[in-house]
Amino acid sequence: MLSTEKIKENADAAARYIQSHIHNPPHIMVLTGTGLSESVKGISVETQLEYQDIPHFPLSTVESHPGKLIIGRLHDKTVAVFQGRFHLYEGYSPPEVAFPVRVSQRLGVQYLIVSNAAGGLKSEFSAGDIMLISDHINLTGCNPLLGPHDPVLGDRFPDMTRVYAPDMIALALDIGKTNHLHLQTGVYAGLLGPSLETPAETRFLKMIGASAVGFSTIMEVITAVQAGMKVIGLSTITNINNPDHPVPATLEDIIETANRTTPTLKILIEQIIKHIDASGGEGRGEGQKV
Repeated sequence: MLSTEKIKENADAAARYIQSHIHNPPHIMVLTGTGLSESVKGISVETQLEYQDIPHFPLSTVESHPGKLIIGRLHDKTVAVFQGRFHLYEGYSPPEVAFPVRVSQRLGVQYLIVSNAAGGLKSEFSAGDIMLISDHINLTGCNPLLGPHDPVLGDRFPDMTRVYAPDMIALALDIGKTNHLHLQTGVYAGLLGPSLETPAETRFLKMIGASAVGFSTIMEVITAVQAGMKVIGLSTITNINNPDHPVPATLEDIIETANRTTPTLKILIEQIIKHIDASGGEGRGEGQKV
């Protein structure tokens, strides 16, 4: 696993490379999940970078994760859209999975909008629903903050009682009402993957209060909280896990369902960005920098 000092050095080098290609620093970061890379198509692109060209940046290996960083303007705000993410099950370490957040921290980002594809665990959910994440359960057995601590990265023991900003959730719900979007709320359970859940595991997840389950998001969000960012999480429910009547789920089906929700997710994300105050006064900690 990379040392804390090496993470800082690598994030610094990646940030300098990105800064050399942009005019305005981004204050909002959007990280897209499986099948959701087109959810911010309304952005006026100023710079487009391939992950493979950014120093020390990991590479996406999962289908429907393009591996591109797009920086541009949307509703008079500079936004960094990371099209594609990294997963623990790909063999990446927790700090590598969270690397885009560390780089964004260095760039001065104050807000993280993170999306993912997830399996629904509640009977009232339907495939194609969007769930606002109210809380999460980390069942990966991993944490991106392990190892020696450097206070420059943020608090050693970041408070996790309000991970997903309540005011951002309230904003999203208001946007949903105004735009007639059917939104759910619930708890996201993050697993290591890549094997999907057994019926017994699904029963356990329901028992402990999870509303949806997936293989991403947790590492990035923990890092964002330490970095002082405000976070909102959006799960696209791609299938429903019923342990009494299990139906096999394939990656192709998951991507197809995620693609169908893209227009709804696009409206939601763009309206959230429109209403964010990115002037520099909000956020948990003024966008602490690496």
